[in-house]
Amino acid sequence: MKTKIAVANGDGIGPEIMDAVLNIFKAANVQLEYDFVEMGKSYFDAGHSTGMTEQAKATIENLGILFKGPMETPKGKGVKSINVTARKVWNTYANQRDFRTLNGVDTVFSKAGMDINLTIIRENIEDTYGGIEHMLTNDVAVGRRIITRPGSAQVIRYAFEMAKRKGLKKLACGHKANIMKLTDGMFLEIFYQIAKEYPQIEVSDIIVDDLCMKLVSRPEMFEAIVLTNLQGDIVSDLCAGLVGGLGFAPSANIGDNISIFEAVHGTAPDIAGRGIANPTALLLSGISMLRFLGLTENAATIENSLLYTLEQGVHTGDFGDRSTQSVNTQGFADAIIANLGKVPANGSVVAQPNFETRKPVTRPAQNKITDTNPDITKEIQGVDIFVETTLQPAEIAEVAKSKLNDKFKLVMISNRGTQVWPTGSIFTELVNQSRIRYEKTDGTTLTPRDVFAIAAELSDSIRVCSTELLTIFDGKPGYSLAQGQ
Repeated sequence: MKTKIAVANGDGIGPEIMDAVLNIFKAANVQLEYDFVEMGKSYFDAGHSTGMTEQAKATIENLGILFKGPMETPKGKGVKSINVTARKVWNTYANQRDFRTLNGVDTVFSKAGMDINLTIIRENIEDTYGGIEHMLTNDVAVGRRIITRPGSAQVIRYAFEMAKRKGLKKLACGHKANIMKLTDGMFLEIFYQIAKEYPQIEVSDIIVDDLCMKLVSRPEMFEAIVLTNLQGDIVSDLCAGLVGGLGFAPSANIGDNISIFEAVHGTAPDIAGRGIANPTALLLSGISMLRFLGLTENAATIENSLLYTLEQGVHTGDFGDRSTQSVNTQGFADAIIANLGKVPANGSVVAQPNFETRKPVTRPAQNKITDTNPDITKEIQGVDIFVETTLQPAEIAEVAKSKLNDKFKLVMISNRGTQVWPTGSIFTELVNQSRIRYEKTDGTTLTPRDVFAIAAELSDSIRVCSTELLTIFDGKPGYSLAQGQ
C-alpha cells in the first residue's frame, strides 16, 4: 500500500526541481502517493499571513510528512518566514543535515583526498528564531533568546539516538557557554547529563568559534555535532561549503508527530523557469525522507544511482568539470533514472535505518506543556529595570536612589551590559538605554507586587522600557552579572 505524503512545490526553481525528484521516485517504483498543498510566496500575496492555506495546514497535520521545495518569504511586509514558521508550529525540534564528500563535486578537501562524512543536529524551535524583538528606544532594539530545558533535552537526546543508530563513535556539543552562561550553559549542562546514558559514545564540547575554525582546517575530527538553533544554522551552512555548497545539503526536520524534508537553498529567482537548476539537494532530502518512512531499499538504490551519475561526470551548470557539457534539470534526473541499479566505484551505500521508525500521527487533545521541576523553590532577589535616558550614570543613580524604600537597595547600573555605576570607566560609550538593578535588603522577602511597585515609582521620573525579575532557583541565581560587576 502506498504511503501518502504532503508535497509543496515551493517558489522560484522549486516546481522544476520537485518535478525532477518525483520523476526519479516514480522510475524507482517508490510507493508514495502525493497530496499537493498550497504554500509559499503566492499565498502570502493572496492574504494568507502564515504563507499557507487552512486546507494545506490540515492536510499536513493529517499526513504527518511534508516534502517541500524552497520557499520565499516576502521582504518588508512584517510576515514571518514560512520555513521557520512551519518548523516551529509543528514542533520539528531536530534539524538533521548529513554532509558527505560526493564524487564529481570538487572541493579543496576532495582534491586533497580527504573524505568528509559529518552530521549536524541543530535545535529547530527555540533561540533567536522565536523572533521576539522590541524597540526599547529609538536607538536600542532587543531580541529575546529563549533556550529551554525541555527543548534542549529533546534535541540532544535525538542527537545521541541518531549517533547510536548510525554507529557513530563521537558526538560533540557546539556552544558559546563561555559568554552565554545561562542559555548555552544550560544546553551544555543537559548535554553532559544525557551523555551519561550513552557510555559507548565519546562526548566532547567545543566553543562554536573554535569549532568553525577546526571544521575548515580539520573536519575529520568530527562525526556529529549538536548545537543550538542560530549556531547550528551557521555551522550547517559552513559544512555545506565543505562538500560543495547548499546545492548538496539535505535537510530533515524531525518531530514526534510531523516531519519536514526540504532543500535549504534559496528559490534562485534569477534562473527560475529556465530548467537549469541543480536538484541534488532536494533529491538528497527526499532520500532522507524515504529512509525515515522505512523505504530504505529505495533510498539506497536512488542514492547509489546519484553517486554513480556524479562519478561519471554528469553535472548541471553550477558545478562539475567546466570543460564538459552540462545538462539541464530534467537531463540530470534522466541520467539518474538511466543509472538506477548501478553503484559507484567509491562510496556506495546500503539500506540503513538512519532514522527512528516513523510513528503514526497522534492528534493531542490539547497543547503539550512541559515543566521539568514544578516543585523547585523560587525566591525573588530583585529586579532589573530597563530605562530610556541620556543622563550620566551618576545622575541615573541619584534618580534611582530617590525611589528606594526599606525593601530595596541599588546595586548596579549598566549600559549595553557593561557596568557604569558604582564603578566604571569614562571611556565606556553609552546609548540612551540603561539597566538599573535593585536587589532586596537583608531579611526582606519580595513579592512581584513589590517589584512592580518600585518600577512604577521609577517611571514617574524616568521612562521605563521593560523589567526582568531577578530570581534564585533552588539557591542558584537565575540571572547574570554585568561586565565589570
